[in-house]
Amino acid sequence: MDFQLSDDQRALRAGVRELLAGRFGRDRMRAALDAATGVDRALWRELGEAGFFALRLPEAEGGVGLGLPEAVLLFEEAGRSLLPGPLIATHLVAGSVKGAARGEAVVAVLDAGQPVAHLGEADALLVLAPANAPRAPGGTLRDAAPVRDAAGPVRSADPFTPLWRVTDPVEAGEPLPGAGRLREEGALLAAAEQLGSAARTTEMAVQHAGAREQFGAPIGSFQAVKHLCAGMLVRAELARSAVYAAAVTADPVEIAGAKLLADDAAVRNARDCLQVHGGMGFTWESDVHLHLKRAWLRSGQWLTAAAAEEVLAGDLC
Repeated sequence: MDFQLSDDQRALRAGVRELLAGRFGRDRMRAALDAATGVDRALWRELGEAGFFALRLPEAEGGVGLGLPEAVLLFEEAGRSLLPGPLIATHLVAGSVKGAARGEAVVAVLDAGQPVAHLGEADALLVLAPANAPRAPGGTLRDAAPVRDAAGPVRSADPFTPLWRVTDPVEAGEPLPGAGRLREEGALLAAAEQLGSAARTTEMAVQHAGAREQFGAPIGSFQAVKHLCAGMLVRAELARSAVYAAAVTADPVEIAGAKLLADDAAVRNARDCLQVHGGMGFTWESDVHLHLKRAWLRSGQWLTAAAAEEVLAGDLC
């Protein structure tokens, strides 16, 4: 069996990386951070035009006609670049919400008991069924405006991700076809974003360790720093293997394992990257803390560690 990416998949990943570098490079990312911009509608439409949301829709429906492995590559690049917004929910329901596939609509996700990210900018809301209710449909769609009117903003650790607390029960909306797979696929795409962040912070740590000098030598020549960077690489590559494998099998148990490994890699790699950068990593001008804050937030979305562990434990019975 050949587990290497195909030429088309490599070209897809390179194209997305080039697109995001041009549309959401560091300067634009920092400008959005300073302006407290959550969802840039112009950028959202550009992503839609590039096929980001319609990637898995059939060509007959105006999509690209690709599969879950290719979607994982897209979201890995989104995680690398700290691209904000409810990308996963919009991608998952692109065929069910008018304008979502073209980037003309923003779809947020409501998971019971969790704050809703980007509710203030959403046009529609994907309401997930409780993870412990296997007989319930995976999710339904409803208008975001009534929910927004009954919710209130709460402080978020991630400056790119505004959060809203929904206290009143939300009634189910329009059923979705194939809704039973929404949570698993969302968890896998979130794991892909975590993987991209883990890989990016590894690169940042290695680059800084090679450029920063102390005692007349690059700090990367010191054993303690070498060990930190090596550990980061191991975590990222373990997560990559798990995420890519789960993208091929789409098995819920493998997806749960991939989410656990990717969450761990994203959070711990960002922490170790801070260590390599020293006090500089904690400054607002550095991008390291942004990766850490996003990794913290994302680790509690779609599939938490506790829920993933329950899935893995259930498979052992």
